[in-house]
Amino acid sequence: MTPRGGAGFDSEPTFWRKETKDMTKDERIISTGKRKNAIARVWMSRTAESEQILINKKKIEDYFKRETLKILAEQPLTLTNNRGKFSFYILANGGGISGQAGAVRHGIAKALEAYDPALRPILKKAGLLTRDSREKERKKYGQKGARARYQYSKR
Repeated sequence: MTPRGGAGFDSEPTFWRKETKDMTKDERIISTGKRKNAIARVWMSRTAESEQILINKKKIEDYFKRETLKILAEQPLTLTNNRGKFSFYILANGGGISGQAGAVRHGIAKALEAYDPALRPILKKAGLLTRDSREKERKKYGQKGARARYQYSKR
């Protein structure tokens, strides 16, 4: 079975496939993060191995070339001291690379909150559970851009 977008789940790690009701090693939590025009679908799973974050089948270091974007995406894990406890498989699309980093951050924060509701005050105080609703303003007719106007000519 293929999800929306047509990408198959044949090459993913085996721990994404099982789904149970309590948070055992094999369970996964699914959440969605959004920022600008980017959407990130996040699958979170507990892991006994080292932490693994795959974004569009690439490691986070390969997907986010800039260190600031990598730090931004991993901020919920750092803030809640959950580094190395979970593995993530993330499908990010739409928008640019910066918007996708924000969407990944939002999705990871929502997944952590679903896993442990006691983390909610920490994540909420840092503003990680709130979707950043700022969007690009549309260009208006008779103007150069959203706010920029053509140069006024007196004569």
